[in-house]
Amino acid sequence: MKAFLSTLLNPNWKSAGQNALKRFYGSAASSMQPRYGSGRLYRRISPVGDPNVSVLPILDQWIEEGKTADRVELQRIIKELTRFRRYKHALEVSKWMTDKRYIPMTSLDVAARMNLIFKVHGMEQVEEYFGNVHQRFKHHVLLTALLNCYAQEKSLEKAEATMEKIRDMGWAKTPLPYNIMMNLYYSMGRWEKVDGIMKEMDEKGLYHDRYTVGIRLSAYAAAGDSAGIDKIVEVMESNSNPKITLTWNTYGVIVEGYLKVGQLDKALAMLKKLEGQIPFSNNTKHKNSGYTYLLTNYADLGKKEEVYRIWDLFKQKEKKINNTGYMSMMGSLSKLDDIEGMERIFEEWESRVLSYDFRVPDHLIEAYCRKGLLGKAEAVLERGIAKGGVPSAATWCYMAGGYLLDGQEPKALEALNKAVSICPPDFNPSKDTLIKCVEYLEKHGNVENAEELIQSLEDIRAFSPILREKLSCLIKDPSIAEAEQGGA
Repeated sequence: MKAFLSTLLNPNWKSAGQNALKRFYGSAASSMQPRYGSGRLYRRISPVGDPNVSVLPILDQWIEEGKTADRVELQRIIKELTRFRRYKHALEVSKWMTDKRYIPMTSLDVAARMNLIFKVHGMEQVEEYFGNVHQRFKHHVLLTALLNCYAQEKSLEKAEATMEKIRDMGWAKTPLPYNIMMNLYYSMGRWEKVDGIMKEMDEKGLYHDRYTVGIRLSAYAAAGDSAGIDKIVEVMESNSNPKITLTWNTYGVIVEGYLKVGQLDKALAMLKKLEGQIPFSNNTKHKNSGYTYLLTNYADLGKKEEVYRIWDLFKQKEKKINNTGYMSMMGSLSKLDDIEGMERIFEEWESRVLSYDFRVPDHLIEAYCRKGLLGKAEAVLERGIAKGGVPSAATWCYMAGGYLLDGQEPKALEALNKAVSICPPDFNPSKDTLIKCVEYLEKHGNVENAEELIQSLEDIRAFSPILREKLSCLIKDPSIAEAEQGGA
C-alpha cells in the first residue's frame, strides 16, 4: 500500500533525488497488468496525444457500444496516462469515472485526483478541491497527498504546517510523509533539515526505507560528499537493514551518486554489479529498465563500446524490445555524438513496425538540428508524419532551434507556436530558443505577439517567473539579450 500510494502521489519526480527515489520504490501500479477490456479501451485513448483534444467522446462511445468500464480498469488507465504525463486526459478519466459512471471514490482516488488537479490547474485549485472533499476522506492519505502537492510547489511554509498537522494527528507512522519532507529540503539545498528528519525518524523508531536512504545519498552527492556516499554504500551492502535490499535499482542510485562526485571508477564498478542483478529479475519490465539504465549511464561515462555491448546483450536476452528501449539507445548515442549509429538504430526501429512514437525519432531530429543538418531533420519529421506519427512539443522545439541556427526565424517562430499549442504542463522549452524568438518578434515590431507568446507559456507553467521577467524586459529593452550573449 505504501509503495502504491507513493506512486499515486508522485508519478513524475524531477530532481536528481526524486528520480533516484522513484526507482527505489518502483511502481506498484505498473505491476498490475490491464485486463483485456481495459487494455482495449486504453488502446483507443492512447493515440490521442494532443492534450487539447478531449478523450471524453471516446469514453462515452465505449459505453454506447455496450461495453463496461469498472473502477479497477479506469484506475489503471488513469495511472498509465499519468505515467506518460498525460495529466489532462487522466483528470478527464478520473472525473468521468465519478460523474458519468457514478463510481464512488476511495481515498486513493481522491489523492490521485488532487495530484492531477495540481499538474493541470495548479495549487490554488488543489486547495479549493481539498476544502470541498467530504470529511471522511480527510485522514492521513489525503493530508499526505496535500503535503506532496505543497512539496512539488516548493511551498515550504505550507508543507511544514501540513507535516506538523500530520504529526499532531498521530499519522506520522510511516516513512512516506518524512520522505516527502526530506525530498523537499533536499531540492531546496537545506541539508541540515534532511539530517534532522532522519534523526526524528530514528527517535520515533521508524525504519529508513529505500526512499529515505536514496534521498540521503542524493544529498551527499549534491554536496560533493564522497565519504558520505561510501557510508551509505557500506550500510546497503552490510545487509544490516532488512528494509533495504540490493537490487539493480539501488545500485543505480549509487552509480548516480558517484558520478556526481566524479568517482568514475567507483561508478563503473557499481554498473558492473548492477548488470549482474538484471538476470535475477523475474519482471520483464524491470529487466528492460535495467538495460536501458545501463545504456544511459555508460553513455554518460563516454563508454561507447560498452553501450553497444549492452545493446547487443539487451537484444539477445529480450527478444522483443519496445519503444522505450529504442529511445534509450538513441538518447545514449546522441550523448556520444554518434549520429551514424543513431541512423542505423532508427532504421532498425522502423523495420520493427512498432507503434510510431515520435520520442524515438526526436533524438535524431534533435541531433540533426544541433549539427545544422536541417534538411535531414525535416525529412525525418515528414517521414514520421506520413507514417501516422504525431510530433510532440519537444519535436517542434527541436525544429525551432534548427530553424534559428539556419537563420529562418519565421519558421522557428511557427514551430515554437506549434510546440506551445500542444505543450503539457511544466514543459520546459529551450531558454535560448524562447529568447531568440521573442527578440525576433520585438525587432519586427510584433510586441503584442511577443507578449501573447509569453502569456501562453506562463499559462502552462513552461518557465520560471525569473525567465518570464527577462523575456518581458527584453520586449522593453532588446539590449538585454545582447548583454546576456556577450557575458555567456
